[in-house]
Amino acid sequence: MSGRGLRTVSGPPARLRRLPAAVPRDRLQRHQMLRIGRRSVTWVPPLLLLVGIVVTDWYTARDFRIISWLVLVPGIAAAICGVWGTAAFALLTTATYLVADSFWPEEFQAGMPDFLLSAIGGVLATLACTVRVRGEQRMLHMRDVTDTIRRTVLRPLPPGWGGLDHAAVYLTADVEAAVGGDFYDIQPGPHGTRVLVGDVQGKGLGAVEAAAALLGTFRESAYHEPDLATVAARLETRMVRHAGHCAALGRDDADRFATAVLLGFPAHDPGTLESVVFGHDPPLVIGPSGVRQLPPGDALPLGLGELTGTTDPPAVLRSPLAPGETVLLTTDGVTEARDAIGSFYPLADEVARAVAAAPRLADPRLLVAFVRDGTLRHCGGLLADDTTVFAVRRGA
Repeated sequence: MSGRGLRTVSGPPARLRRLPAAVPRDRLQRHQMLRIGRRSVTWVPPLLLLVGIVVTDWYTARDFRIISWLVLVPGIAAAICGVWGTAAFALLTTATYLVADSFWPEEFQAGMPDFLLSAIGGVLATLACTVRVRGEQRMLHMRDVTDTIRRTVLRPLPPGWGGLDHAAVYLTADVEAAVGGDFYDIQPGPHGTRVLVGDVQGKGLGAVEAAAALLGTFRESAYHEPDLATVAARLETRMVRHAGHCAALGRDDADRFATAVLLGFPAHDPGTLESVVFGHDPPLVIGPSGVRQLPPGDALPLGLGELTGTTDPPAVLRSPLAPGETVLLTTDGVTEARDAIGSFYPLADEVARAVAAAPRLADPRLLVAFVRDGTLRHCGGLLADDTTVFAVRRGA
């Protein structure tokens, strides 16, 4: 998948602003550039045009009348004002035409044909504005629906959630999309804090649906299950069940799978990091001592576990985790970012050099910002896939 648009979320996903219910419908969407403070000044351009036409018409020769150009005024208003504002300019234009034209001798008046042109133009402009505003209302509603989906899949994470310092950057390759197949979450519980980061194969609403299904299972099992291997097994079962449901519906995405990384920060052992890598790029551990990669393990992507020929849950790998070390997780939008000559982004090397020069870069917020900027710089802003950069470390 390729695209040229980016949506960025740093930390918890930013919510779209909801407009108060008391705002009239024709004011739901205005051009925000035409504002001074909180006041809309969309009425200024059509008013200036109206005054300019009248003044020019008055000071030009009698055989060069441009009063009929007033028909442009409601047309401009229809593009930037609300319905009532456009209707007001249509009436004002008609009245101005009658008054301005009446000051000229009868032989130099524009007459009834141009008056009808102005009046009909005002009516048509008002109708066009109505269509425009309704389209903007529909777009605003769809953005609100998309926002709800995004907050369901990528729920906002409070600072220090689960005893972890965390930061996230999410970039979508689709300019129109607010959420894709990438997902991440943190779930604290009585057995420690668990982290899940993954990428559903494919794109579109089917990928979002699969991501939501996996996150729902993760949020429940990660809280209740004492063993991380059981959480991993439940994620695999959920993906298989979701694929079976899609197949029963006759959908063509029944063979969808997901790569993911499941981490566990045990409550009883702060010096250990548990991990299960489901066919995903292994996380990097960044700290004062340098950068190292966690072992990849042998687990297949979620939904393909049956290919192993066993029903046993994947093995949980345990690695030492020193105080102050940060775990960096990315989706393939980072590692598969290519430059102009087709070279992949060297994530581990770039991070290692940067941390060696500035150890404070291991802070989650600084780290995800560095990886985000490096990825976009490497590919020239043209991401080939949705991209997630997620960093966590135990809080002080």
